[in-house]
Amino acid sequence: KMRSLAPGIKLITSFSRDSWYRFFILLLTFVFYTTYHLSRKPISIVKSQLHRNCSNVIHPADLNITDNDTWCDWAPFDQNNYRNLFGVLDNCFLVAYAIGMFFSGIFGERLPLRYYLSSGMILSGIFTALFGLGFYWQIHSLWYYCLVQALNGLVQTTGWPAVVACVGNWFGKGKRGLIMGVWNSHTSVGNILGSLIAGVYVSSAWGLSFIVPGIIIAVAGVICFLFLVEKPEDVNCTPPQHHLVDRSKYHPVIFAHRVVFFLQGVVEFSLCLLFAKLVSYTFLYWLPLYIANVAHFDPKEAGDLSTLFDVGGIVGGILAGLISDYSGGRATTCCAMLIIAAPMLFLYNKIGQNGLPTTIGMLLWCGALVNGPYALITTAVSADLGTHECLRGNSRALSTVTAIIDGTGSIGAAVGPLLAGLISPTGWNNVFYMLIAADVLACLLLSRLVYKEVRGWCGYTTRLRG
Repeated sequence: KMRSLAPGIKLITSFSRDSWYRFFILLLTFVFYTTYHLSRKPISIVKSQLHRNCSNVIHPADLNITDNDTWCDWAPFDQNNYRNLFGVLDNCFLVAYAIGMFFSGIFGERLPLRYYLSSGMILSGIFTALFGLGFYWQIHSLWYYCLVQALNGLVQTTGWPAVVACVGNWFGKGKRGLIMGVWNSHTSVGNILGSLIAGVYVSSAWGLSFIVPGIIIAVAGVICFLFLVEKPEDVNCTPPQHHLVDRSKYHPVIFAHRVVFFLQGVVEFSLCLLFAKLVSYTFLYWLPLYIANVAHFDPKEAGDLSTLFDVGGIVGGILAGLISDYSGGRATTCCAMLIIAAPMLFLYNKIGQNGLPTTIGMLLWCGALVNGPYALITTAVSADLGTHECLRGNSRALSTVTAIIDGTGSIGAAVGPLLAGLISPTGWNNVFYMLIAADVLACLLLSRLVYKEVRGWCGYTTRLRG
């Protein structure tokens, strides 16, 4: 009589070899991009340590103090213009990132993804750690920190086009919105982990708040070199079904340049992402300070509360993916979420600080509505366009399309926090009006695609030209 298999083994053997490889690649790329965000986040946590109120700090007896207010601050951030200097640091990273992203897709197309990704992660680890080593080497030059931030911004652009291209190679249409919605939570998971890891060391030795995340991403780079499989064909797995696209939806318009062809939809989604990322990154860099200023929480509590925005973002990304898979309307899903986000931001500014439960609820809602469309555009939409039927035989095009969309979005990511820094002295209300305006513009930019999708649902078909 044959013995029955153990239930755990039954479960394991019920999945095909293809399924296991797909799951493995999904997990691997999830971990890789989590470490990219994890190494980006410490700066926003450490800011409060580089400039603080020294009159509350007990000073060592052997220290001769001339200026009681700033003796404990880290030069050059001990001056009154420290907010501007922090803004310069953010922008060194974000501007380098935005510029680098347009070239990154082109390199990503020509180089093997495994080498490209692993070298990018190891370099990111080195530059992140170098920022922290400034603490141990007693470096007080703004130029040093700016240079390290800018170089880090450049090498961090290796991540996004490469992981999206890899996932695009392994996963076809169908449940792509849901799979990528779940997978895209790496951004928020990385932000949360980065905040928590940096928070452990921030008060004792802030250098470690950068060195530890730097080591983590470098180790992940080595794992990438050892284990990443770029394409299903490399390990004799069956490639996914691409190109099952409704021909009426995106009519390709191919420019003279062979690689960077624009599909209808790339421009609209790129510009929409510019404004969506503007809102998202303003929250990322300024939310802890806003909560501390307006609701009068101490910096650590404000930092912990701000992670709720990311928790909401995880849920929003998954929901956006689910809804757009079910309805087939990527643009309409984005637009609907952005429309609800505008009044939600207004409400958060007006009543968001009326007690802790209100703050928590509003942060979760705003996070879901702001990050949902952003997550959907950077993942499922990029993959849809990059694996479009007119690009058949050029799977590398995916990393270029992804880089164009995300590079345009990164301009918004650089502009948002900068504008917030300039506007916030005139009052936080004005910052929120700026964010609501960006939200409305993002909606308007998608209106043509929404119109097409709605016509499609109503049974109209667009006649193909040519």
